[in-house]
Amino acid sequence: MRLFATIVSVGLAAPALAGVDEALNDHILPGFDNFATSAAALSDKAATNCLPEAVRPAYHDAFDAWMPVADLRLGPSETGALPVAFWPDPRGFTQRKLSQFIAGQDPIARDPAGYADVSIAARGFFALERLIYDPSFADYETGSYTCELVTTIAADLANQAAALDAGWRGEFTKTLRSAGEDGNATFLSGGEARRALYTQVVSALEFTAQKRLGAPMGTFERPRPARAEARRSGRSLRNVVMAAEAAHGLAAALADWPTPESDSALATVREAASRIEEPAFQDVDDPQGRLRAEILQQAITGLREAIAVEIGARYGIAPGFNSQDGD
Repeated sequence: MRLFATIVSVGLAAPALAGVDEALNDHILPGFDNFATSAAALSDKAATNCLPEAVRPAYHDAFDAWMPVADLRLGPSETGALPVAFWPDPRGFTQRKLSQFIAGQDPIARDPAGYADVSIAARGFFALERLIYDPSFADYETGSYTCELVTTIAADLANQAAALDAGWRGEFTKTLRSAGEDGNATFLSGGEARRALYTQVVSALEFTAQKRLGAPMGTFERPRPARAEARRSGRSLRNVVMAAEAAHGLAAALADWPTPESDSALATVREAASRIEEPAFQDVDDPQGRLRAEILQQAITGLREAIAVEIGARYGIAPGFNSQDGD
């Protein structure tokens, strides 16, 4: 996923670091800490019992922990997020790479440290999802090559989570907190740091509307339900709602005032989501299923607009976005 965003200040005054410390302390740092803990638990579970039925609950716990910070593309997450969750993958690179490993019995499956150097398509949540949910992979037995591959991918994911947690707690958080101070060439003012974080909010909601919902919806004439995020594990709708909640949570942390319009918009998202009957969006080729998805997509856009008016405008931030590329 590549996100392009520019933020233009319209000149309203705000305290130098208002919202930055709150965003870090209340949302970002606890999020990465929780992800690291949950990913470690997933790795431990896979090492104990690598079979799909044993790994799946820990897989969902770790994915749930990832979602509050999944859409950040800043600091350590600028390059660190994609190997954790390589999606969209319309050309099927993940399936192809895993199939190559299994067919050739590549010894990399026994090297968690070395696994960091393999293609990102064979790493992270979506590689693991293929192995433990896709029937063409998930019929493996204890002690098999695929079993070892599951264990190694889970260990690699735990290593990635720990690295992201350490990266955010280290220099980058110091850089955000010291915005505007002498020697900080990344953020020349507190307003720049705040705008950088606010950009993540709006970009995340844009990605959710256009990709998490737009990809499976396709067009009315050509819906593409097979492109739904995490459809094999049935997480597509769950990820949409959690992504919206994460964006709202980060936005609320940036504000130190009540946000009733944004809160109401999030409630509308949840209400629209509750009406979705197929949690993996596999009914978007049906007119009623598509309509429900469109209503949810509109609710996500409504949340973005409410945040822009209630929080962005108050800080004097006007967002402008180009379309995200990739399918």
